[in-house]
Formats: sequence, structure tokens, C-alpha cells
Amino acid sequence: MNKLFKLLLGSLLLISCSNTATPDPTPVPTDTFVKGADVSWVTAMEAAGRKFYDASGKETECMALMKSLGMNTIRLRVWVNPSAAYNNKADVLAKAMRAKNLGMRLLIDFHYSDNWADPGKQTKPAAWTNLDFAGLKTAIANHTTDVLTELKNKGITPEWVQVGNETNDGMLWPTGKASSSMSNFAQMINAGYDAVKGVFPNAKVIVHLSNGYDNSLFRWMFDGLKNNGAKYDVIGMSLYPSYASTDWATVNQQCLVNMNDMVTRYNKEVMIVEVGMPWDQAATCKLFISDLMVKVKAVSNNKGLGVLYWEPQCYNNWEGYTLGAFDNAGKPTVAMDAFK
Repeated sequence: MNKLFKLLLGSLLLISCSNTATPDPTPVPTDTFVKGADVSWVTAMEAAGRKFYDASGKETECMALMKSLGMNTIRLRVWVNPSAAYNNKADVLAKAMRAKNLGMRLLIDFHYSDNWADPGKQTKPAAWTNLDFAGLKTAIANHTTDVLTELKNKGITPEWVQVGNETNDGMLWPTGKASSSMSNFAQMINAGYDAVKGVFPNAKVIVHLSNGYDNSLFRWMFDGLKNNGAKYDVIGMSLYPSYASTDWATVNQQCLVNMNDMVTRYNKEVMIVEVGMPWDQAATCKLFISDLMVKVKAVSNNKGLGVLYWEPQCYNNWEGYTLGAFDNAGKPTVAMDAFK
């Protein structure tokens, strides 16, 4: 062999060996922007006989329908001991498995209550009523660990976990009411945070407030949490124009200002974990969500993670809720086109 041929052969062998020894890494998804929905009502709706249909009228499983509409993420709420068998550990596990089997990303939302937790009520679970402060922190940790360990044992890995839902004034009132004791609330957040990281070290922990347009609320809360040593990774926001005193465009602009302030002030990522508008204002809702997505993507330092619709599959006045994005025939409205 001449010298040049030997060199070429050697190079080819090196390339071949290198390719054999080191497989190509799994490609990183190009679209990591979160587009999703909280569909926690789905099992209750199915049990009541509700069905879901695509635009052509073909019956389609709810989460698969969400995926076909461009969504990549499912959010599921967790209650401690609900009176009905929905949103408890078993129900959450069943829904989470459906999301996993579809290749959907997952956000788990702990309410730390037996029922709805929101800005107007943060009621202790009945089984926790007589616990002292230390006992409540232990209960938070144990409940969080229990549910997440069950998910882990089934091979389900959430990317995000909320510790509390719309905690504008803390949680587990009165003990964890932030306006009474920000320190107590911060310690409760840390109990949840440590429990999450103990099961899923890479999961990002979210602290969630409503009214994402209200910068003064967010500064008050997150200044307080910072001053009291709270640990979290993401600031979650709800954004419902119907509850604001102005139009959706103004609400979105105020939310962008707030998101950028949160990034600058606390160096945290932000996510819009709940949105909704009246189902019969579908065209306006599409504009609202499309514009909001543009704004979240424009958040400084690429720290805007995404947008999730709250229970879009609700229709025909399910549980009295009218801010879904399906028509009365169980088909998605044009509002859902914003996620495509």
C-alpha cells in the first residue's frame, strides 16, 4: 500500500470505530415550548358519559385529541382525600399513565387540600386539621413523596411539580396564610420542594399565583418568600381576562411586564399554567392565546416556558364551568387552533 492509501484507510477505520463505540445522542426536541392543558376532569367526564370529538366529528380519546391539536403537555391536580374518587392518588396515576403512553410531558399540581385550593380558600385536608405546624410540614412531605413515588414506580416522570395551587396568600390556612406568617408559608414550600427533589431531583418546582397581570401581588409574595429562604424553580401564573377589569390585550401586556420583572428580580423561569376564556368567544380566545404565546416566547433570557389551558375539554356547562374551549357538541372550537 502506498502511504496516502494507508492514511486514508486509517482515517476510515477511526471514523468507523468512533461511530461504533459512541452512538449518536438522542436528538434534542426543537420545540421545547410548553403547550398544554389541565384535563383533570377527564375521568369524571368519561364516567358521566361525556365523549370528545375531533373537528370532523370522530370520537377521540381526550388526551390524544389534545396532542392532535398541537399540545405536548398534560397538567393534573392532586387532592389528598377527596370525597369522590377523582384527583386522588389512584386517579392521578391512571391519568398520568395515559399521558405517558402518548409521549406527553407532565406537570403535577398538588393542592394540599381535599378539594379546590385557590385564592379564596386554602382549606386543610380533614386528616390534617389537628396537626401543629411541624406536623403539617411532615404531612406535606409525606403526601408529596407518596404520590410522586407511585408515579416513579410506574416509570412516569413529571418535568414540573407545583407545591400549592394559586397560593396568593399561602396555603393550609390559617397556619400557612402568608399575610399572617410568610415564614410559615415559606417553610411549607420548602417541605414540598425537598420532597419533590427527593423523588425526582431534576423536576422543577413551581410556586403558583393567580392574576398574572398583577405585578404588586407577585412582588409582595416573591419578595416575602425570598426573604424567608423559600426554594423553588419556576413562577407559575394563571391568566383569565374575564376576571380582570380590562381587555385581554392589556392583560397580556401587563403579564409580559410582570414576567420580565420576575425574571429580572428573582432570576426564575415563568410559566402560564392556567388560561381560559368563555367557550362562545372562541375567535377572541384564539387571539388571546396566540398573542400570549408570542409574549411568553419573548420573555427575557428565554425564561418563558409556555402556556397551558385549564380544562379546555369542558363543554355543555360541565360542573357549571363555561371557560372551556369546546362547543356543546364536544368538539374543539377555533380557540384551540392557537396551539397548532
